[in-house]
Amino acid sequence: MINIIAIGAGIFIIAVVMAMTGRGGGNFYVPLLIASGIPIYQAATDAQLILVATSISSMLIFQKHRTVDWKLALVIDPPTDIMAFIGGYYAHLFRTTLLKFIFGGLLVLSGFLMLRPVGGNSIIKQKKCFGCWLRKYGEYEYKVNLWSAIPVTAATGFVAGMVGISGGSFKVPLMVLICGVPVRIAVGTSSAMVAVTALMGFLGHSIRGDFNSIRAIPLAIIAILGGIIGGNFSIKTKPQKLKHIFAYSTLIAAVFMILNAILSV
Repeated sequence: MINIIAIGAGIFIIAVVMAMTGRGGGNFYVPLLIASGIPIYQAATDAQLILVATSISSMLIFQKHRTVDWKLALVIDPPTDIMAFIGGYYAHLFRTTLLKFIFGGLLVLSGFLMLRPVGGNSIIKQKKCFGCWLRKYGEYEYKVNLWSAIPVTAATGFVAGMVGISGGSFKVPLMVLICGVPVRIAVGTSSAMVAVTALMGFLGHSIRGDFNSIRAIPLAIIAILGGIIGGNFSIKTKPQKLKHIFAYSTLIAAVFMILNAILSV
């Protein structure tokens, strides 16, 4: 009983912080569930459902404040969702320790990338190119290079589905650094994409029989509350501070997962 309460409290805190940065929180949920003694495949499955709950609840807040670029999400997210399903289904082909190291390494990369300074809208002034999409949303303008964005999102989906995360840790840097999307729009749009990617990964895992509804559903309800609170906090937080919260929380999760992988060798 005490263990369940501790896990629920941890998930609530994670949901608040991760919803602020447009992530479902899988890079924290999975290590937390694993640390509580749940096998990685079941932890990944439970985390996917919790991710869906967190991201949908925060997305409703972001949509209210018009920070979700639905057209951008509809263009770059489908490859992620398809590959997330495939990754979730074939996760059993890989050793759990290998998955943890892959997970941790990608999180380190994502965290450091988000600490890099990002230029303004000078990207808009560059010459037009085939496969580049000049996008205007509200007061913002940005150019999306589909040649870079779509392959990266597909690869992100495959790895995310395997290890039980939503891919928000990589989608936000992708939009900000490669597509030039403002941080606030990237966070809001990521929350919408996270929900679908996590759902596809969840379905892939569930087909293999890894879903425990008695444990996962109550935790998902807790995550909904955290997502709503986190979404409201995000709207009130300055973009640069959001970037730093995103980067440092990602690096902390990476360290946790890598240590877990080393101890399990």
